[in-house]
Amino acid sequence: MAEALIPRAFVARLWARVFRRNRVSSGFPFVASGVLGLVLICALFGPWIAPYRATAISLADAMTPPAWMEGGSASHLLGTDNLGRDILSRIIAGARVSTTVAFYAIVLSGLIGAGLGMAAGYFGGVVDAVISRVIDTQMAVPSIPLAMLFAAVLPPGEAMVIFIIVLSYWTWYARIVRGEVMSLRERDFIALAKVAGVGTPTIFVRHLAPNLLNTLLVLATLQFGSVIVFEAGLSFLGLGIQPPQVSWGGMLSDGRNFIEVAWWLITIPGIAIMAACLASNLLGDWLRDTFDPLRRQVW
Repeated sequence: MAEALIPRAFVARLWARVFRRNRVSSGFPFVASGVLGLVLICALFGPWIAPYRATAISLADAMTPPAWMEGGSASHLLGTDNLGRDILSRIIAGARVSTTVAFYAIVLSGLIGAGLGMAAGYFGGVVDAVISRVIDTQMAVPSIPLAMLFAAVLPPGEAMVIFIIVLSYWTWYARIVRGEVMSLRERDFIALAKVAGVGTPTIFVRHLAPNLLNTLLVLATLQFGSVIVFEAGLSFLGLGIQPPQVSWGGMLSDGRNFIEVAWWLITIPGIAIMAACLASNLLGDWLRDTFDPLRRQVW
């Protein structure tokens, strides 16, 4: 019955498409997906899988090296910081914060940017000119000075970080969507929808949006790592997530004063940031190649 429902030829073509001849590029999605999946698991189930509370202090265990080093302990696999807080537990807690910030920031940036980009690309004229000038102006403003400005007038925390990221990242969605819509609006199915009397909101939702999903998915995946790095940078400078809440950037900031005696305090959160960013980029590149008909191989 299963063979009748799923022909072997289809399975063979699917297998050939996923495992391409280029073994290096075909392997990346699985490694990247595994890394991002691990980050997501830590974000969702962190309080239950972490061996200790991220803020639990134990001065007797301060500066314990990782378990594989001399003086290390199996009870603290990645060591402890200057206050005896377990590094593994803090990495897990930081994954929850980074993932939460990235999710809300990317969703809000995508909605705002895609909406304005669709309006600019579809209507053109004055609407396009105004939105394009706003995009150019926003992209000319450096993100870090902008964050410092808002940090001076807004209470620091997750909400402020998400606000700054949305303010900085929506322009990328708007520019890309604008170009896509300018091409789509000249297609026959849009002209036929207009002739049939279909309203503009319906055209946006039923005809334009589905054709933009692939592009938005790729861009969101690529920006996941970028948002994590941006949030870590803000927290490192003291402009983002504030103690006692844990963030990877905050861990880097706390450990920089002990780099000569406890390298693991900055190396381990640095590896976590690098791995999440690299996995995001690799998965985004693979999605782009998969969805782009000019790049993907013929079945």
